[in-house]
Amino acid sequence: MDKSTTQNNGNPQLIHLQGMYQDYFLDYASYVILERAVPHIDDGLKPVQRRILHAMKETDDGRYNKVANVIGLTMQYHPHGDAAIGDALVNMGQKDLMIDTQGNWGDVATGAGAAAPRYIEGRLTKFSLEVLFNPQTTEWQMSYDGRKREPVTLPAKFPLLLAAGTDGIAVGLSTKIMPHNFIELIKASIDILKDKKVQIFPDFQTGAMVDVSDYNGGKRGGRIKIRALIEKLDKDLLAIKELPYGVTTESLIESIIKASEKGKIKIKKVVDLTSKDVEVQVELLPGTSPDVTIDALYAFTDCEVSISPNACVIHEDKPRFMTVEEILEHNTFRTRDLLRTELEIKLSELLEKWHMASLEKIFIENRIYHQIEECESWEEVLTTIDRELRKYVATPIDTPAPNDQRLRLMRDIVEEDIVKLTEIRIKRISKYNTFKADEHIVSLEEEMKQVRHDLEHITDYTIAYYKRLLEKYGKGRERRTRITSFESIQATEVVANNAKLFVNYTEGFIGFGLKKTRTTSLYPSVRTSTTSSFFVPMVGLWSSALSTRFLWAKTSSMPQYGRKMTNARLIISCIPMDPMGVVLPNGSMLRPLPGIKNMY
Repeated sequence: MDKSTTQNNGNPQLIHLQGMYQDYFLDYASYVILERAVPHIDDGLKPVQRRILHAMKETDDGRYNKVANVIGLTMQYHPHGDAAIGDALVNMGQKDLMIDTQGNWGDVATGAGAAAPRYIEGRLTKFSLEVLFNPQTTEWQMSYDGRKREPVTLPAKFPLLLAAGTDGIAVGLSTKIMPHNFIELIKASIDILKDKKVQIFPDFQTGAMVDVSDYNGGKRGGRIKIRALIEKLDKDLLAIKELPYGVTTESLIESIIKASEKGKIKIKKVVDLTSKDVEVQVELLPGTSPDVTIDALYAFTDCEVSISPNACVIHEDKPRFMTVEEILEHNTFRTRDLLRTELEIKLSELLEKWHMASLEKIFIENRIYHQIEECESWEEVLTTIDRELRKYVATPIDTPAPNDQRLRLMRDIVEEDIVKLTEIRIKRISKYNTFKADEHIVSLEEEMKQVRHDLEHITDYTIAYYKRLLEKYGKGRERRTRITSFESIQATEVVANNAKLFVNYTEGFIGFGLKKTRTTSLYPSVRTSTTSSFFVPMVGLWSSALSTRFLWAKTSSMPQYGRKMTNARLIISCIPMDPMGVVLPNGSMLRPLPGIKNMY
């Protein structure tokens, strides 16, 4: 299909629908990637998060603000509605890093939602006020409607993205960055500034255990496995104390119940005792092994989850896939650049203060203001003051003689300086204290000397800055998630330990899928070290056809647990001959492995 439009000159222009679709789709995809779903590498924030923080800073007075008010203020900058803003605000508040919350903000452990925005309050934390905002180093742009000014990115002097973590789905790509430990990030940044190689790993609010052997720096293709912390309270009771990242008590209990209904684990009931701390108790059926059940919980429920990170950020206006170490390195050097810029601004301000303090001292002590009494025009006043000042000062463009005792200024005298001198009030002139003025000038010179030193040693200054952050805000932010290595749990082995072994007493067959009514619990199987076969001990079975008390079955593979008893796998036809063993159909004797008999 084609579409006709009219140009300004009145002549029709033919536009192909295919081209329109391609252009519009690319525009939409670019917008979602850059303006919605993917965080910027510089401050680690998505646009909605940045606008929320900016709106909170604009109204910050140290007191709590209703979340409903914050949402309304943010809508001046964010064009996508209050629901998106509210969800993003609650998400940031639950991470306990940038927003100081008050009220019911929900619970990441239980999955409980926050109260309505009109009931909860928040304000910026002291940490976010210190590391995120500086109008002098912020690049600004106009808001979507041209009425307000908003930051392109915030001048973040901390790897906020790696500390908080994020995820987002855009058009054609997605991002998933794990949260990392606050203290470890600062120490790693210090090591980067010392030219040391660093490696960082995830740390979650919910604790638990993580296997990072395949983390791959958080880049595409990597994977981490996270396990809940399960404790044995007694032989029939387990307690889940810490949850994997992204798992709530509600979703965990649901996964346990589903596994139990499918027969994959043997439990009596599940009780949620979570209050301040997580505690989900799992009561076992009598005679059930706690160790086997723990393995089954990891194998078949959300007690173990696998996450594939995908670190994608906006860098130089394009999405880029990076490792978390590369992101940290970028943030560290950007922090150093921001600190350098702040020092340069501070030095410029100190120079300006020193310049005006020196001119003011000369203007008052030498009574230059008397020289303008006879002036008849404003231009003559300015010229007179400028001429008189230059009798006592030398500017950088002057070439003073070796014995010139005039004060060396660090910049030339401009008209604005002279205007400021004429605005000095008579009361201030009459109470001018030369001693205090000299002290003030000396203190400014000492401060300028320190700033110049910091600029010359900017790396050491940045390291000291990180150490101050660590000392000031690091308390209580120790690692919660234990880094360990998990042994892979084979689901088939766990199934075998929980399966039912079916017996055909008439024909002398035993197996997992025989469609008979008489069954017995399958005791732990023993795998031989030389073959892939299973020797399965059974106890207390007898009938007219089977007179032995100890039967052993051998099979090359264990049936999948939960499979119906149709298409049953034949184990072995057992011919009872010896109470300590069985004769196989080929005439060979299969004897129990040493020590197995005493297990029962």
